[in-house]
Amino acid sequence: MNEGTGSQGHTMSPGGSDSTAPQAIILAAGQGKRMGGDLPKVLCPVADRPMVWWVIQACRQAGVRRCILVIGHKGQLVRDALAQLDALDGCAFVEQRELLGTGHATQRAEPLFSPDQPSDVFVLAGDGPLLRAATLLRLLEVHRSARAAATLATAVLDDPTGYGRILRDADGRFEAIVEHKDATERQRAIREVNPSYWCFRSDALFTSLRQVRNDNRQGEYYLTDVPAILRVQGRMVAVVDAVPPEDVLSINTPEQLAQVEALLRRRLQTNRLTDPRTSEADRP
Repeated sequence: MNEGTGSQGHTMSPGGSDSTAPQAIILAAGQGKRMGGDLPKVLCPVADRPMVWWVIQACRQAGVRRCILVIGHKGQLVRDALAQLDALDGCAFVEQRELLGTGHATQRAEPLFSPDQPSDVFVLAGDGPLLRAATLLRLLEVHRSARAAATLATAVLDDPTGYGRILRDADGRFEAIVEHKDATERQRAIREVNPSYWCFRSDALFTSLRQVRNDNRQGEYYLTDVPAILRVQGRMVAVVDAVPPEDVLSINTPEQLAQVEALLRRRLQTNRLTDPRTSEADRP
């Protein structure tokens, strides 16, 4: 899956230069055709900000020292939008010219990591504006305490349609993730899903990505295959199964966008009532 190198933007961390602080790869290359426009999906506005802005904010509040955005369709518009919001500090960019799946997108960031200095790295979807900094901090805490190669969050949804399902063994331990389109009817009945909140050791992530194959119904390289690869290797894969369903709502249609907008505005209002010092540009 390796191809070329990316272009790097601002890389200074807003929170300092602590080499132990996590980094983040934010997948932001989608076209968002079902949203009814020609904007990159992550630029669709939610509560007066592009949805990817909220993801970056959650990362910064969680102490992430660098956000690497994987951009594609009209990627310069993503750079420009963040520049207009004065949100480029601590950001770098790589390009995914062919949309070959989440695994391929994640691998585009590999040239920005040193194999000799592995670090903890979140991998997140850029179209998840309901992500909370507290969720990232919990994910990192479990990841480090378990000395895991990979840690993933899960959520239990009443309607899991479209999400990857979490497969567990007879003892309840994590086994694998199967994407909705590849799942059997029995697997689709599983309500525990993958909301695309991940934390990896960077060396384990990129080594495993080289083993991912695209022999699935979409012909794509799935990031969701990586935990199962690590598990077969005997590496620790930890699970955080406490993400509220309302934090992981998908945005694939204008109707879903309106639903997420209402939830985020309600959250912002609650934050302001709880702490008058909190502005709309603060913690989502």
